[in-house]
Amino acid sequence: DQKDLAYCKKQDLCEERHLFSYKSFLFLGGNMDFVTILLIGIGLSMDASAVSLAKGMSLDKDKVKKYALILALAFGFFQALMPTIGYFAGNHFAEYIQSIDHWIAFILLSLIGINMIKEGKEEKEDEAKIHSISFKDILLLAIATSIDALAVGVSFAFLKVNLFEAVITIGITTFILSFVCVLFGKTLGNLFEKYAEYMGGSILILLGIKILIEHLFF
Repeated sequence: DQKDLAYCKKQDLCEERHLFSYKSFLFLGGNMDFVTILLIGIGLSMDASAVSLAKGMSLDKDKVKKYALILALAFGFFQALMPTIGYFAGNHFAEYIQSIDHWIAFILLSLIGINMIKEGKEEKEDEAKIHSISFKDILLLAIATSIDALAVGVSFAFLKVNLFEAVITIGITTFILSFVCVLFGKTLGNLFEKYAEYMGGSILILLGIKILIEHLFF
């Protein structure tokens, strides 16, 4: 009995190692079809899309396409990177991140949202309209909107999903939706030009509160 138990444990360990092995990264066939992965990608990209909408509202017309591309690339890259990290980091690391990811997202989104509202007030006072997004803000927004995808990467490992297909699909989906939302945000910004910064900042703060409430109470 003890030999059988030891053998079973050894087999479980081998399976777990294979699950997180380099070969499994590219070649796991997986139990999840493309449509399911696409729906997961759309779900994961919703936060990034909301942020893109908010930032698009405050951009100048001559800069909107440039920053639409930059934001879409950043959000798409990090939305693909986080599940990859979760896939290889394993369950224990993901559990730790899950316990604080909503606080990280809430704090980052709230700080950037408050800063947008502050900038809107200053611009209203001096009538200067030089809209840009700093590299630091882009990085923080990309992390804040993608950090919850770490746990998804862990689930991909245990479900034996083809990670390469999954992260490419998620990244491209996020890129497309983010790009479109920046452009749509600019259209809304033209309609509510006076309040674009206020509305954009408020959306980021409300999104942070939404993420926090969802994790704490649901």
